[in-house]
Amino acid sequence: MFETAQKKERVILAGVSLADGDDAEKSLDELEDLADTAGAVCVGRILQKREGLHPATYLGKGKIRELKDLIWETEADGVICDDELSPAQIGNLRDELDVKIMDRTLLILDIFAARASTSEGKIQVELAQLKYRQSRLTGFGTSLSRLGGGIGTRGPGEKKLEMDRRLIKGRISQLARELKEVKRHRQLTRESRAKSRIPVAAIVGYTNAGKSTLLNRLTDAGILAEDKLFATLDPTTRSMRLPGGQEVLLTDTVGFIRKLPHHLIEAFRSTLEEAAYADLLLHVVDASSPQMDEQMHVVYETLGELGAADKPVITVFNKKDRFEGDYMPRDFRAERTVFLSAATGEGMEQLPVCLEEILRQQKKEIERLCPYSDAWMVQLIRKYGELEQEEYRQDGIYVRGYVPAAVYGKIMGGPPGGR
Repeated sequence: MFETAQKKERVILAGVSLADGDDAEKSLDELEDLADTAGAVCVGRILQKREGLHPATYLGKGKIRELKDLIWETEADGVICDDELSPAQIGNLRDELDVKIMDRTLLILDIFAARASTSEGKIQVELAQLKYRQSRLTGFGTSLSRLGGGIGTRGPGEKKLEMDRRLIKGRISQLARELKEVKRHRQLTRESRAKSRIPVAAIVGYTNAGKSTLLNRLTDAGILAEDKLFATLDPTTRSMRLPGGQEVLLTDTVGFIRKLPHHLIEAFRSTLEEAAYADLLLHVVDASSPQMDEQMHVVYETLGELGAADKPVITVFNKKDRFEGDYMPRDFRAERTVFLSAATGEGMEQLPVCLEEILRQQKKEIERLCPYSDAWMVQLIRKYGELEQEEYRQDGIYVRGYVPAAVYGKIMGGPPGGR
């Protein structure tokens, strides 16, 4: 019998702690999760305390000797550094250690390459990969088929061997044109949603917080939900009916993470901007994570970069079934907080109520007696707003509820029917 299983690459993690009490150790833990997601197995780690990153080799000489011994002992295939490396650092480390050298950015790009399934996602990932490589051709030397890094050999960016600067520049220009068309299409979709006056809630959060599981629970979306970092990349929008009859669109977005590569933020900006165009944000937090507070900070920091920091926020503290604390987690930036488990459904009934309350604050209260000849007004309230009371009287239909400002003007500006 032939063995067909692919051998997992053995890697050592390397990081630098720049100050006492920083999150360097936690960042390495997360890097190990990223490596596992990419298909590698971590066989060791090294963390050095320094005032700054070594400009030539990332780590100091003593730690490099220690790292070289650890590579020999563990028979490691490569080293993954917890920061984005310069071309010179990559080249010098490879010369010193004689193994594959990767950084956090390349590892995340590898994972995105494996996860991208739609044409838009593949364009965005390949564009980010090429921009990353463009500035690192000298650092990777002659190994241009994989440019000296990455877990395995996969992804939409691995189409050619020996890509030189001219070819990369040409491909980047082509992808930029394709992405511009994608952005135009996405903008048209947003404009169509705006005309429909159906409110949009963007689901944001740290990677693996349970965003896809929540969307599946609320809308039966049926999208992939795994206990892995960046299990889903491509945004999904589904419709949901609130208790008062209001329809709302829920849009899942790509997860955030510490040190999210700027190449990815730039390439995925049209996708990430779904948060900036939404009427409100559902911030999903893994309440069982020891790094919950740090992860919330990263999310708000990224939202600020995207221009979405001023949106109303409902924070969903997820994974209640795994939570072991004796206190209720809080988020002082949120208008509402909900504590639930998207996996088991526990506490889910609170979320639609909170959504309705926040959306109601963005509407105007309406109370009117509509003539039977203008029954279309009732349908308008039912479709775009919240119809709390509907009473059929001799002289017309009495309605009371909440509607968006644009719908309010349309109804109140209609044929007079009394109040």
